[in-house]
Amino acid sequence: MISKIIAELEFVADPNRREASKTMFPTSMNYLGGRTPDFRVLIKDWWIEIKNWPPEKLIQFSKELVETCIFECNQLAYELLSKNKNALRLLKLKDLEELGNNMDNWATTDCFSVMISGWAWREKQISDSDVLSWLATGNLWWKRTAIVSTVALNLRSRGGIGDTKRTLMICEKVIHDREKLIVKALSWALRELSKSDKQAVEEFMKKYDTQIAGLARREIYTKLETGRKNG
Repeated sequence: MISKIIAELEFVADPNRREASKTMFPTSMNYLGGRTPDFRVLIKDWWIEIKNWPPEKLIQFSKELVETCIFECNQLAYELLSKNKNALRLLKLKDLEELGNNMDNWATTDCFSVMISGWAWREKQISDSDVLSWLATGNLWWKRTAIVSTVALNLRSRGGIGDTKRTLMICEKVIHDREKLIVKALSWALRELSKSDKQAVEEFMKKYDTQIAGLARREIYTKLETGRKNG
């Protein structure tokens, strides 16, 4: 099945897209150059065959997709798991860390965080201390995962209902970080929380205003004032 998937991905690959990826999201993985519309069509086709698999088989298959070290296969692993709640419910910390083994770019990290790790955290399959430990690794991508996972706690389209306490717990840990990818993740986390608890975000910003990086501060205040990321 995996060899079939790779062959179909290669067939629709766009060399120009592959070249553009080098600046869009540099990665050590092999990037075939799949365009998103083509990728979505293929997922629908593959899902017809995969949707009735036992959840344990889907988890193992997803790990094997990750092991290919192909960017599109990595994304596919997360997409397929996110479509099967029974498989998601079986994920433990060890599974998550295996599935996140190739994270070295923002696209893979954000897909994993919103679709997989954030879901597992929201459902209490991993603990707050597990997520905090990702912040403490010193690894940029696992730090971003910890922050972006809060988005799944609050994002209604992903089943989030709002979780002020845990979102702010993570955000407080990174307010002094000036790495751009962390700053932007902090902004995203607080902007998403503002949709369900605007007052909490306003109070957070009042408390830490001078300590948060300017980029995040501008985006968050604009969101609070206009409802949009950019004015």
